[in-house]
Amino acid sequence: MIIIIGNQKGGCGKSTLTILLANYLAIVRKCKVTVMDMDYQQSVWQKYEKAKILENEEPYEVVALELETYPGMKEILAANPGDIALIDLPGKLDDDGLLPVFKSAGLVICPFAYDEFSFESTILFSVVLRKINPEVRIVYVPNRIKANVKYETQADVDEQLKKFGSVTGCLPDRIDFQRTSTLQTPLSVYPIVLPVFDKIYKEHIHQEHE
Repeated sequence: MIIIIGNQKGGCGKSTLTILLANYLAIVRKCKVTVMDMDYQQSVWQKYEKAKILENEEPYEVVALELETYPGMKEILAANPGDIALIDLPGKLDDDGLLPVFKSAGLVICPFAYDEFSFESTILFSVVLRKINPEVRIVYVPNRIKANVKYETQADVDEQLKKFGSVTGCLPDRIDFQRTSTLQTPLSVYPIVLPVFDKIYKEHIHQEHE
């Protein structure tokens, strides 16, 4: 199964969310996971390389990948349909190399924030994605959410996004999220992410993975 984590807007927490989800799937759900880091900063891959120094056994592999290389990788992934590939996308929409990535995705996880710029970028990302892959399932994850978000704003945004997919519970803006590595998630983070990831797993991943 191919899952992409993306949004047009940078700074929405894609890379940290990718690592958190990879840790959850590999460690909690015992799935065979590969992470493909296509973001220009390649922060997931850098964390993975840094973790290798500790000489601990990695729960999954992280591959740094250019968009142009993806079509060849897609054939390799297709040979192992029971495995899960997580793709951390670059924060842009103006590259034709994204087309095969969008077309092959079975699930898209889209982190966003409750502000006007993030909302507009998320809607644009969703419209483009739907044109390329009309059948893809989209799950929106409110990410790095501060406590002062107005309920009316949250309700209005959720209503608009539900025209494209489903919206999970919020992940708050917490400093301990930044201590997540490709080896482990801090114990203090698990009570926050488990309700969100359990819902995504049960509704979108479980049957395909089995």
